[in-house]
Amino acid sequence: MTTTLLPDWPNAYPHTGASALLKQQNDDFCVEEIPLALPCGEGEHVWLHIEKNGANTAWIAKRLAAHAGVKEMDVGYAGLKDRNAVTRQWFSIYLPRVEAPDFSALNDAEMTILSQSRHSKKLRRGDLLGNRFTIRLRQVQGERALIESNLEQIKTLGVPNYFGEQRFGHGGGNIESGRAMLAGEIRVRNPGKKSIYLSAIRSLIFNNVLAERIRAGLWGQTLAGDIADDSGLNTGPLWGRGRLNSTDDALELESRVAAEQPELCDGMEHAGLKQERRALAALPANLSWQWQEDAGTTDLVLTFSLAAGYYATSVIRELMQVQEPERVNAHDADAVE
Repeated sequence: MTTTLLPDWPNAYPHTGASALLKQQNDDFCVEEIPLALPCGEGEHVWLHIEKNGANTAWIAKRLAAHAGVKEMDVGYAGLKDRNAVTRQWFSIYLPRVEAPDFSALNDAEMTILSQSRHSKKLRRGDLLGNRFTIRLRQVQGERALIESNLEQIKTLGVPNYFGEQRFGHGGGNIESGRAMLAGEIRVRNPGKKSIYLSAIRSLIFNNVLAERIRAGLWGQTLAGDIADDSGLNTGPLWGRGRLNSTDDALELESRVAAEQPELCDGMEHAGLKQERRALAALPANLSWQWQEDAGTTDLVLTFSLAAGYYATSVIRELMQVQEPERVNAHDADAVE
């Protein structure tokens, strides 16, 4: 099956012409979850705070299940984290009425148990406020003043809240698989894969709507009929069954973009997805940066926080183009949620 090249979604801010290297080492990309709640100290679930280095979330969960002697479904986590990174996140393990094993026996180069406690509830996907990022961009080439100009604007208006490339699979392959699934060309029995393909198609429509607004010069502006979320940010459609909540000019733009992919929108409706909304802008909290010079090269270290489900790559793409090392596992890198 051929893969689909992703559209060239536009930036909100001027191109700087700058470039850098990303994820040359795992600790160039550090992520720490901002939990929705912390363990209370008692309950049927063991909660583990884990630092992982160069491992994906599902693999860590599988190791925890095997060590505890439980099914993988008994291990919970709030979100996926990048494989090629150093990340700190929480896992829960259902262990009622039994003493928890010594999980520190699992400590190795890929994972370290930072703390262990009990809680009354299982960790479920989405049970987090957001993520804190510390990202080192190495060997930056370009004008510092242009990069900092965009950073200052991002502090005020945020960045386009595009779904990152991780959502679409290697080369956009999840989009092609989703098209084939909705067209009945392939049958997908695995519920997890079906969800991934539907999410990719849904994210494509959202990104296309956001891109159209930017092309029309509407970045940072409100259209007649826009729907704002609880924080006051304008939103775009996550496609599904039911009518769009937007009206007037916003409804016209969203309907026009969706009409370009009628078979995909119809397929998502028949798959049972319901209309939802997502903020068009992502506002990085506590955004700061530091330039570091070493041996004739210049690195840029960024620190900021984003809400759950938002992508750090949306910030980086507004500053410069980046190049990552070719990796065998590049096709199954985790998204950050």
